[in-house]
Amino acid sequence: MANVAVIGAQWGDEGKGKVVDWLASRADVVVRFQGGHNAGHTLVVGNQTYKLSLLPSGLVREKLCIIGNGVVIDPDALLSEIARVRGQGLTVTPETLRIADNAALILPVHPAIDKAREEARGDRKIGTTGRGIGPAYEDKVARRAIRVADLAEPETLSAKLDELLLHYNVLLQGLGVAPFSKESLLDGLLKLAPQILPYAEPVWERLDELRRGGKRILFEGAQAVMLDVDHGTYPYVTSSNTVAATAASGSGLGPSAVGFVLGIAKAYTTRVGSGPFPTELHDDIGQLLGDRGREFGTVTGRRRRCGWFDAALVRHAVKVGGIQGIALTKLDILDGFSELKICTGYRVNGEFVRHLPAAPGAQAAAVPEYETMEGWSGSSYGARSWADLPAQAVKYVRRIEELVEAPVTLLSTSPERDDTIMVRDPFEG
Repeated sequence: MANVAVIGAQWGDEGKGKVVDWLASRADVVVRFQGGHNAGHTLVVGNQTYKLSLLPSGLVREKLCIIGNGVVIDPDALLSEIARVRGQGLTVTPETLRIADNAALILPVHPAIDKAREEARGDRKIGTTGRGIGPAYEDKVARRAIRVADLAEPETLSAKLDELLLHYNVLLQGLGVAPFSKESLLDGLLKLAPQILPYAEPVWERLDELRRGGKRILFEGAQAVMLDVDHGTYPYVTSSNTVAATAASGSGLGPSAVGFVLGIAKAYTTRVGSGPFPTELHDDIGQLLGDRGREFGTVTGRRRRCGWFDAALVRHAVKVGGIQGIALTKLDILDGFSELKICTGYRVNGEFVRHLPAAPGAQAAAVPEYETMEGWSGSSYGARSWADLPAQAVKYVRRIEELVEAPVTLLSTSPERDDTIMVRDPFEG
């Protein structure tokens, strides 16, 4: 049996939560390996809706869940999320949740600098969530991050805060924001330590044991390939690598442990925040997609921009993300459209290209080239087999497979966890 890594194949918000929840029923452990509480996964189980940001989706299935070293953790946000889902009846204890002791922490200074920088950009805002994710990753690379294990050493915390505030207070004052007090930060961390440390351990060791014991590991990604800090639409990206390779480095397992890579893509395209979006629709169709798909960000609450399916974009994600199969979601939102369009590439300064260019100017100049397909009058909502789908819906899915150069292995036809068509079990490799 193979392990499975789930990543987004567009700009995030593709419905990873439902797919991970569905796969978690057959996994033994679920691992978050990058990102922070800027991610959002919504799971609908009966009449209960769970909104998760840091906690792995496997908690809903009562699976062992691990937050890996590649995640940046806001301890206040984590404890608040734990309290909230406990209130919904989920069990979250050190027996069900483990946290990498070498994961970096997000402190109050991080969202402060994040918001101040974004405000200073004026009309050139990137569209960050303002939650301090980027600055926390900066500290990690600059070797001044405070990590989970440091919470057990007050002297270490004190020394690291000196270095941290030497850096940030100068920046904050330059941006017109009041500096932070070391004493208040240190006091806050020491109060949080007894609540966080019981969950901490070298998770790479536990994961190695689980793997050697033949347990199924499900790696849960956040955001998506086109928000990857290297491969996405830079600088309108997140601050971590979102590709499947990060499942190894962000958890402490070797590359061979990642297993089958499943990329999640909507049957159309959405994006939250700023940045290029060649297939975006500013007309009634774009409005209709947003209304029918309930396109609001789980974390940001902002309405998502909507457009036609961009096969060139997803093909790019397949290649650089290591995607072996596609889980296509929200096919039912396209029910009743008489005509559908799929972007097959872009015209950039008169030249046809099959991928979005890296340079911002070329990205902004990219004009999508479309292939038009007949829509369907029947309903795909709730379908659980190919036979339940309208014939044109099947043709639409097959054409997507051809254009993105990857098979559709799962097909989601409603928010309900069981309304899923499985073509190939990812755990079978």
